[in-house]
Amino acid sequence: MSRPRLAVLGSGRGSNFVALQTAILEHRLDAEIVFVASDLPDAAILTRAAEFGLPHLTLPPSPFKTKLSPEGELALVAYLQQHEVEWVVLAGYMRVVKPPLLDAFPNRIVNIHPSLLPAFKGLRAWEQALAAGVTETGCTVHYVNAEIDGGAIIAQERVPVLTGDNSETLHARIQEAEHRLYPAALERLFTSGIQA
Repeated sequence: MSRPRLAVLGSGRGSNFVALQTAILEHRLDAEIVFVASDLPDAAILTRAAEFGLPHLTLPPSPFKTKLSPEGELALVAYLQQHEVEWVVLAGYMRVVKPPLLDAFPNRIVNIHPSLLPAFKGLRAWEQALAAGVTETGCTVHYVNAEIDGGAIIAQERVPVLTGDNSETLHARIQEAEHRLYPAALERLFTSGIQA
């Protein structure tokens, strides 16, 4: 059986992408990252992709802050299909995924979110957790659908909120959990063939 062909979309530093590619190179994740794309031309994830020797591209500029233009999303879909991508993996991708991409890859788009969904959806979830005074948060791998952070849950890992935690310390521990959980969850998903 051929290895699943992945495209990674990201907007930031790319630490979850690095965790995935490292897991692939260490044979903990049986998959292939076909290319990495970002909505931001100066995103560090593109530099990290180049360091791994992976193809990478910047998505077309959008007039909208939170989503690609319809034309840009259609162009991304065409590029994904041209490169025979099977799964779209979001790694710190700060755009809302819209119907052209959702329709082209039903139950084939996954994301990792820094909370125990359904709690603390949206931006800066670790700060939401601190403000709420919870004693535990974590991270969630989930399918992507039309509702922000609302798709079916694939896997979760719990992270305690420690006395004296601030935004930076809590976020750092959640990211450590993300780097463990994302490759492991995808490996189980690809091996089992479970769909949402």
